[in-house]
Amino acid sequence: MAEHNEKLFDMFPPVSSEEWRAKVDVDLKGVPFEKKLVWRTNEGFNVNPMYRREDIADFTTTDSLPGEFPYVRGTRADNDWQIRQEIIADNAADANARVLEVLGKGATSFGWHMREVTPEAVATLLAGVDLAKVEVNLSCCMRKVVELTQILVEYVVSAGAADTFRGSVKFNPWKRELKHGTKTPLDPVATATALLKIAEPVKGLRLLSVDSAMFTNGGAYIYQELGYALSWGAQWMTLLTDAGLSADAVASRIKFNMGISTNYFMELAKFRAARLLWAQIVEQYKPASLDACKMMVHATTSRYNQTVYDAHVNLLRSQTEAMSAALAGVDSITVTPFDTPYKTPDDFSERIARNQQLLLKEESHLDKVVDPAGGSYYVETLTLSLANEAWKLFLAVEAD
Repeated sequence: MAEHNEKLFDMFPPVSSEEWRAKVDVDLKGVPFEKKLVWRTNEGFNVNPMYRREDIADFTTTDSLPGEFPYVRGTRADNDWQIRQEIIADNAADANARVLEVLGKGATSFGWHMREVTPEAVATLLAGVDLAKVEVNLSCCMRKVVELTQILVEYVVSAGAADTFRGSVKFNPWKRELKHGTKTPLDPVATATALLKIAEPVKGLRLLSVDSAMFTNGGAYIYQELGYALSWGAQWMTLLTDAGLSADAVASRIKFNMGISTNYFMELAKFRAARLLWAQIVEQYKPASLDACKMMVHATTSRYNQTVYDAHVNLLRSQTEAMSAALAGVDSITVTPFDTPYKTPDDFSERIARNQQLLLKEESHLDKVVDPAGGSYYVETLTLSLANEAWKLFLAVEAD
């Protein structure tokens, strides 16, 4: 049998972009190309109907690998994100029962707002929780955040999990100003400095929050959420390095809590652009290790676009949103239950929300491939276009 070394595409002559454009112009029959086929985005740049290899030929970001600076392709060599569920409970005992239940049903991370901040409450909440495997995210009244951090650190150390623990205590001193226009009751620098000192024994504890999800849920465009998030993170870096803390110490404690809107490819590009820009921002503070430039991102599906009129449509919206974040390589995801707009989520809606992520892992295997969008002419172009617009906003905020 004769060997066949002929390559399929050798039978087709190469076609230039100019030839494609000429063909399109003929088919449009005089209708302007830019008016009919070019999409002017809310983010401030145009999206073309087609991209080719030459469109990304000069991009330096396409040469990097996952886990390599500037981390546009991811901060780690895997894509096994944490499945997070927000716990709804009135006290620590009820919260603990709920935590153990959801951990047995697929969740690997949980968040809970503590009303009572005591060593007993923390011990009750975390009883039976494997601190080496489960991500723990807590929040409380702003005035008690130092106390909660101290209690949690002592508990984790006494449990022998100081080296393996992953989680956060949310310290967001600007939430009140951003949402209500009233001043924070705490000194952000003094409180943050105290928190970082307390947390020294537990390296995996994040404390300094950048809660840009509130911008998404307030109707912000994608470039606005990204630009403001970067400014917020840079504010943490500037304030605390000026106070004498090292860039590595500060950056390793910052956690970005970002939203996800329904613009599928644009959101995927947003998280890639966020890592790229954040790495370059932190680098300017001269950290001792480039690992400090890695961005930790928790993503939450939007509440802004959820409907009460046909609530099951929310399942479709949140699923594509979660898929954007998963493909983009975020660290953890919360899927907002579909009935959130009109009631407290129940067992059924919370179960569906967890299973939405389990479908992405167990059936779609999105956790098995790192940055599958890398190299896509379209996504790579979106990533840098979005980064450029967010960077302009970031610079404007810094100038003001």
